[in-house]
Amino acid sequence: MALRGLAGSGPGSRGPLDEAVAADKEREAPAVVVAGATPEDDEEDEGRSRGLLRWDGFSAWLHCVCVVGFDLELGQAVEVIYPQHSKLTDKEKTNICYLSFPDSNSGCLGDTQFCFRFRQSSGRRVSLHCLLDQFDKDLPVYLKKDPAYFYGYVYFRQVRDKTLKRGYFQKSLVLISKLPYIHFFHTVLKQIAPEYFEKNEPYLEAACNDVDRWPAPVPGKTLYLPIMGVVMKVRIPTCHDKPGTTQIVQLTQQGDAHISVILPTVHEVDLFRCFCPVFLHSQMLWELVLLGEPLVVMAPSPSESSETVLALVNCISPLKYFSDFRPYFTIHDSEFKEYTTRTQAPPSVILGVTNPFFAKTLQHWPHIIRIGDLKPAGVYTSYKPYLNRDEDIIKQLQKGVQQKRPSEAQSVILRRYFLELTQSFIIPLSPPQLRQFLPEEFMKTLEKTGPQLTSRIKGDWIGLYRHFLKSPNFDGWFKTRRKEMTQKLEALHLEALCEEDLLLWTQKHTEVETVDLVLKLKNKLLQADREHLPVKPDTMEKLRTHIDAIILALPEDLQGILLKTSMT
Repeated sequence: MALRGLAGSGPGSRGPLDEAVAADKEREAPAVVVAGATPEDDEEDEGRSRGLLRWDGFSAWLHCVCVVGFDLELGQAVEVIYPQHSKLTDKEKTNICYLSFPDSNSGCLGDTQFCFRFRQSSGRRVSLHCLLDQFDKDLPVYLKKDPAYFYGYVYFRQVRDKTLKRGYFQKSLVLISKLPYIHFFHTVLKQIAPEYFEKNEPYLEAACNDVDRWPAPVPGKTLYLPIMGVVMKVRIPTCHDKPGTTQIVQLTQQGDAHISVILPTVHEVDLFRCFCPVFLHSQMLWELVLLGEPLVVMAPSPSESSETVLALVNCISPLKYFSDFRPYFTIHDSEFKEYTTRTQAPPSVILGVTNPFFAKTLQHWPHIIRIGDLKPAGVYTSYKPYLNRDEDIIKQLQKGVQQKRPSEAQSVILRRYFLELTQSFIIPLSPPQLRQFLPEEFMKTLEKTGPQLTSRIKGDWIGLYRHFLKSPNFDGWFKTRRKEMTQKLEALHLEALCEEDLLLWTQKHTEVETVDLVLKLKNKLLQADREHLPVKPDTMEKLRTHIDAIILALPEDLQGILLKTSMT
């Protein structure tokens, strides 16, 4: 196994010196102009006017693009990293190398698409610019980026080639991103990978230049994203969307004649296709995922393993799955020892594997799902579900199979079922206590406000809650909700301050108290900006006006000092 490719400084972590050097290089570099696109200089001028640097547009969507090939002497190797200045540690490159190829036993001839997720090396600076954090606050919690992980989206080609010593052409085009937009990035790869394999690096460079011109991934906006002559129309969900509704972008809008691809979702997988081999156990799997139980999916190929793991994580939406999950995991993974040790209980993680070696290595795991050609398929567990099985949903899906109902329609039914189940479970928990959660107090409320009000499913709901309250998913959910509520209170406090006559307040207080107030108000503004508090823009403006008016009412020497502090 070897590594090739150059890694310099990351696109989003430049200092003033780096920017100067980058600008210098830009003046020297030849422009790549894609057929039918506007000249790059014009685009860059437009980018500059938006306060963007070269590659900032690209960095909002992708960390980098890698090409992984197979060398007879070296094994899997990173042949290209683009843009060249993208930063990857040796450990990250090693993970990308091994995770970008199916296991040899998978026998994936032709083209295969799948996804993996790997841990960011500790100690590396977070390279995404703060602009992305602003977009993050408007995303549903399950789509927020995890600063500790990267996603890898793979298009792998393996075809017979007698001119090569090995007899096969084997190569992967891999998009590395922080964004969990599985369906979107797989669609991007479908558009560019086949042609890349024919045209090589100049084509890849031109595609990356197209991505650099894309608008930012702003939630809730309809985005038009051109890439190599194709225009994709997408909408990223927001936290304000009604759960379970897909804001499908309509085909019939005028002026859409140039649109080539319309995506109804950026992140969802075909839920029914993934659950189909084990759909009799759908409700039990929902419980296991909700409780953060260790789960391993054994599949014949990385595309089946990755889709199934992502479907499992997705089945408790709009709750976020807070534990680790690996859509495709190999024996070469840097966490292999950590996750397969027998010296302690299996961790709270969902693994997707294809290597038969795992059948032995993970045989002590409590819950194993076998799918695809792996016989006998099914769920292997001694877990006894807390809830009685809902026979209605099984009959509904079985009827769909008999009537040859499309997989998309079956997925809509299954997704709605999971959503209703999750909402019935989570509604009694809201709103949580701000200070600490008292389980016994909560249990007492269930008789009057429990899930029986919204769900027809019977069973030991209290037992399920008791187990959930000890899980990583509850811990993550509670911390997130508490943070949201604290921020709402802070925002309400700021709005209340704006309605006060602060100048009148200062007339009744000493200069020292007034200066203290100004400093506190400034800190409030900084906090609102830093933490992206849900404050109306005019509230911030009003508060700044209040601060300025208070400063101007003070003696000149104090005015100078306080105006200076407002500029730092």
